[in-house]
Amino acid sequence: MKCIFGIGNPGNRYQNTRHNIGFILLDIFASKLKLNFKPANSDFYFAEGEIESNPFIFVKPTTYVNKSGIAAHQCLSYNNIDVDNLLVLVDDVNLIFPEIRLRKSGGDGGHNGLNSIIYHLGSENFPRLRFGIGTENFAEDLSDYVLSGFSQIELNTINKLSDFMFILNRSFILHGYDFMLSEYSRIKNLENKKNRTSDINE
Repeated sequence: MKCIFGIGNPGNRYQNTRHNIGFILLDIFASKLKLNFKPANSDFYFAEGEIESNPFIFVKPTTYVNKSGIAAHQCLSYNNIDVDNLLVLVDDVNLIFPEIRLRKSGGDGGHNGLNSIIYHLGSENFPRLRFGIGTENFAEDLSDYVLSGFSQIELNTINKLSDFMFILNRSFILHGYDFMLSEYSRIKNLENKKNRTSDINE
């Protein structure tokens, strides 16, 4: 079983905030698969299903970002999921919106949610999909910025990217991180070729 874990804060107050991109993406994925989230007997909401007989679980913690590791540990322990079968969806203020990057393992990069997951799992060896929320004109307090809401234009951009991110999510569920990375590279290469062709035609 694969676990797709979105970092975010629970409650309407934090809906559509930058720190909640993990929740936003999981809601999009669940909608595409016609799944509904329900409360677990632990510190998270979950939705589960199968893609081509490959089981998965989507997880949205109720612990708030800084204690995300509690919910991650609960889910992996209960479902007997190895850490390399965990994909964390996380915001990254060091990436300009809407850049997307994949990473197979590593440190927390200053993100409290990742720090908590690493601490509670006792391992850095889990994949993560990092979604850029940064800006070139960053001028406010970091905590205020990450808790600010996406604009409607930004939400529209996220929706436009949702098919690409769903392909990555599906690839991870079917074949794991390495296959997801190859799909990421394939799609990016196609986009680059398309852009170069467009520049030549102009």
